[in-house]
Amino acid sequence: MVKIRLQRLGRRNRPFYRVVAIDHLTRREGACLENLGFYDPCASQVDKQVRLNDERVKHWLSYGAQPSDTVRDLLAKRGLIDVKLWEKDREHQRKRLAEKLAKAPAVEEKKK
Repeated sequence: MVKIRLQRLGRRNRPFYRVVAIDHLTRREGACLENLGFYDPCASQVDKQVRLNDERVKHWLSYGAQPSDTVRDLLAKRGLIDVKLWEKDREHQRKRLAEKLAKAPAVEEKKK
């Protein structure tokens, strides 16, 4: 599964993040599939905090890439995703997981 998430760069106490499309099993600083933009939370001007390649973000989302919670918020502020649809999907996934856990047999501890 492909995730769209932040990759931390910058020095100590001066964070700078790349927004990347990356395999979900890859570590945070690992090799990414594609660099989609950047997020600089320390930028003085709000309009210079986030730069994204909107077309490529839409491309990855159309192929089923899942944004992290922080990236989802950034995309929602730019109008690239509908947050209400995303929340419905997350709630549906939580319900399915709860049902799956309820069906699983309880594991008993081994007594010596």
